[in-house]
Amino acid sequence: MNSTMKWAAPLVLGLVILIAWVTATKTGMVGSWALPSPGHVWRRIVSGISNGYLLDATAQTMTEALLGCVFGTVIGVPLGFAIAHFKPLAASVQPYLAASQAIPAVAIAPLLVVWVGYGMTPIVVLCTIMVVFPIIINTTVGVRSIDPDLIGAARIDGAGSLTLLGFIELPLAAPLILAGLRNGFTLSITGAVVGEMVVGGQTGLGILLSSAQSLNDSSGMFAAIGILAVTAISIYVVILIIENKAHEAVSER
Repeated sequence: MNSTMKWAAPLVLGLVILIAWVTATKTGMVGSWALPSPGHVWRRIVSGISNGYLLDATAQTMTEALLGCVFGTVIGVPLGFAIAHFKPLAASVQPYLAASQAIPAVAIAPLLVVWVGYGMTPIVVLCTIMVVFPIIINTTVGVRSIDPDLIGAARIDGAGSLTLLGFIELPLAAPLILAGLRNGFTLSITGAVVGEMVVGGQTGLGILLSSAQSLNDSSGMFAAIGILAVTAISIYVVILIIENKAHEAVSER
């Protein structure tokens, strides 16, 4: 798939969805109480941004999600390298990592409140838990996919463990690590929203969603979801661009 098609395909799909949405609301196929029109949602977003509360909520949720990504990366990348290099550790840890993904975030959040209290901390911890698994898996796969002959040749040339890590393994595994971070970030946003809805707080998109739901305010819910989608897509694309650059750098080696 060429680069033009890669970017054009999601835009075309988005346009088709928008046309279907407009058609459904204009023809009365779906009531406005269940599916507000795109124009109504857009005006709600503009109003929320103008009043400042939507920007504050977005900043809060993105801060929680980004902190979760940072901590997930700090924990996940070293653990992924360790699992790739030490088979006994891999055999011990991997079943528990897989089991941890079967536990829904909404079930973990109340426990985190008991363990670490209210506020941002349990939400960030929840985001970290959701991010760390894909980063660990992708890091492990990335390191294991490196040609053993390349590692052997580097060792013959006198490369030590730190040199192998910094100049061979980490750069060559970087595309897969970034792919894990790209997928993990979307999970981190989910964790932030779920955490806000369960833990509570004064601001955040999860709080706005809960408030709108309690008031049967479908436009408010769609406005919050729209901001979540746009923000997540924007950061997803940024990480994807960096990931493609990493692929190009690896290909040139």
